[in-house]
Amino acid sequence: MESTVQVIAPLAERLRPRSLAEFTGQEHLVGTGKLLHQLIQSQQLPSLLLWGPPGSGKTSLATILANSIDANFIFFSAVLSGVKDIRRVVDEAKQQTEHQRTILFVDEIHRFNKGQQDAFLPHVESGLLTLIGATTENPSFHVIAPLLSRCQTLVLKQLSPEDIQFIVNRALTDKENGLGKYNFSLETDAVESIIHFADGDSRRALNCLETAATLTLEATKTSKREKPVITPEIIHEAGQYRSLRYDTAGEEHYNQISALHKSLRDSDPDGAIYWLTRMIEAGEDPLYIARRLIRFASEDIGNADPHALQVALNCREAYHMLGSPEGELALIQAAVYLATAPKSNALYMAGKKVDWDIKKTGTLPVPLHLRNAPTKLMKEIGYGKGYHYAHDQEEALVDQEHLPAELAGRVYYEPTTRGYEAVIRDRLIKWRKILKQRALKHEQKKN
Repeated sequence: MESTVQVIAPLAERLRPRSLAEFTGQEHLVGTGKLLHQLIQSQQLPSLLLWGPPGSGKTSLATILANSIDANFIFFSAVLSGVKDIRRVVDEAKQQTEHQRTILFVDEIHRFNKGQQDAFLPHVESGLLTLIGATTENPSFHVIAPLLSRCQTLVLKQLSPEDIQFIVNRALTDKENGLGKYNFSLETDAVESIIHFADGDSRRALNCLETAATLTLEATKTSKREKPVITPEIIHEAGQYRSLRYDTAGEEHYNQISALHKSLRDSDPDGAIYWLTRMIEAGEDPLYIARRLIRFASEDIGNADPHALQVALNCREAYHMLGSPEGELALIQAAVYLATAPKSNALYMAGKKVDWDIKKTGTLPVPLHLRNAPTKLMKEIGYGKGYHYAHDQEEALVDQEHLPAELAGRVYYEPTTRGYEAVIRDRLIKWRKILKQRALKHEQKKN
């Protein structure tokens, strides 16, 4: 006799909202009078890109929108589908055109390559398909420009602790699709534990709650309690380890390295330690962070503290030798040193000015007096003629131009008055004054 196994959908799927009234969070989009609320009322839906963190409601919103305007809704996974599947969707949409619109929901659209995106671009342009793409990554990094320009990008926010608590309470009281029939009680600290574990992700919260409910029911069988009670200890057991939201090649990677760099530049060691540690705990390559610290030492400190570059180089060497976790302290040490060092971007600005002049003037010839003259012919045509050897001059200073004639007199490096650069600044001012006085005396002798 054959038997069938009943497959029960996960709690997060069973509780997926079916209307805006059941949807939690994203009030800036779904509240009365807001964009999505108005689109549903008007029964007009443009192509959209829903960009937000995991568990913020992207798929639920797409489903609600499709159901609200009576459309043929096709779910499409960028991970599992290819160009052949896109053609099948287009054929299906052509058959539906006379009856109802086709909404193509592409989950994780950032995983589509250029060829796949190009395949359905003309059908979005023609209106055959209304595209709703969901992504956790910045669309401007991963969606081709023609497609991006034809879609309206909506930014979903991470769910608040209050949103997560509301979703958890609904799961515990919903007798049809949730856990209401078991009459669970949830200790106050357990609620806080779920919120902490969820980190703004409703799916993560419900998965944790579902596992905790299973563990609680098992524990209740062997305990004297009449009512199943979900405790913080059970939540901890169900959640185990909360991974931090991060992608070493995506939006959070760029956001957090930017936060680290700006904390260092703004001389905030606490912010620097926080973002550095966040990145490491989320899985970032510590040697990548070390490379960024080395860059920062030259870009934002430079000669205001010449030791900064050596500190940054040493921290990379220390981590390379020790590895994790011992070597991570060297990264923190370097970050604190760089954050508290005097700041200057004079070297960075000098490089930008030189780069601009090179692009504008091209390959200007080296002045003859600066050229080496190892052969007789070179000497005869003027190589090295008129060059003044610095060590033969008073104070080892020479008054001669080292730039091409077209750029004579240009000043690229302008040291600040901060840190050691103040010493360099005073030194350059002194040297220029000496050279100016020497030139004046020379003119007076000639006259």
